Amino acid sequence: MFKKITFVFSLISIVLCNLQSLAQNNGEEDWMVKNSKSLSELWELGDEHNRGTFIITSYKPIYITPAKYSSNTNESPQAENSSKTLDGPLNLNAVEAKFQISLKTKLFHNMLNGHMDLWMGYSQTAYWQIYNTERSRPFRELNYQPEIIANFPIEFKFLGFKAKMVGASIIHESNGQSDPISRSWNRIAFHAGFERNNWQVTLKPWIRIGSKIDDNENISDYIGRGEADITYDWRRQRFRAIAKHSLNYGDKSRGSIQLNWSFPIFENFNGHLQLFEGYGETLIDYNHRQTTFGVGVSLIN
Repeated sequence: MFKKITFVFSLISIVLCNLQSLAQNNGEEDWMVKNSKSLSELWELGDEHNRGTFIITSYKPIYITPAKYSSNTNESPQAENSSKTLDGPLNLNAVEAKFQISLKTKLFHNMLNGHMDLWMGYSQTAYWQIYNTERSRPFRELNYQPEIIANFPIEFKFLGFKAKMVGASIIHESNGQSDPISRSWNRIAFHAGFERNNWQVTLKPWIRIGSKIDDNENISDYIGRGEADITYDWRRQRFRAIAKHSLNYGDKSRGSIQLNWSFPIFENFNGHLQLFEGYGETLIDYNHRQTTFGVGVSLIN
């Protein structure tokens, strides 16, 4: 297994390095379409950025990771405070593929006397055991996340940053499975977005909405009760960190951090490296800690 993992990552790394070298040899001309946009452009803050309603645009990053390695595969997933288990452990490969698509569209513009836009977003992340021939290459986990977002443009300075927007959203996330591996939760989230030069910072605390049927009762104690999303653009590269925390202390101080680096290869085709450590990379793994590393390509940052 270790030889297979080494071969996969070595092959992908060689291809990406050669492609990046080829791209750099083309000079600093604008052969790459700039996809690093301000919050004003991304969320159409102000009439000068308004594009109208029901136009589909990107939301979160869209990427494909052909190889992602996990230090601790979760072969016996089980929800907290539940006695329901699988008949036996899953036979999982440590290396799998991952991809994410994420889109949004504006439903209403200038609501509440011109102070609010209403958006709808949808994200889907897939984890594919593509190298697991013994189990016929199944999709291990699919996470679906639709949401409704109310966004309010603002403009003031805060700690050297420019506050650009605040808002709230209703978020549902589930994996579409049945017991004993069904996972889902609903949240009301609040957000605030800030900018400074090449920096973008979004803070998002949330409150979980309870349910009579709860297949992951303590999910907030693992995945967290809020996140900080920090992005820095340097030349044609983008560095992004997403940190989540339970806002608890002691033994319940849990959460995760995801580090991303995307760099140009050719036009909109970017290399993408992703490192994750902590709980809840997927819903099925919400109470399972692991470290993962993936190599792939990013289509939209």
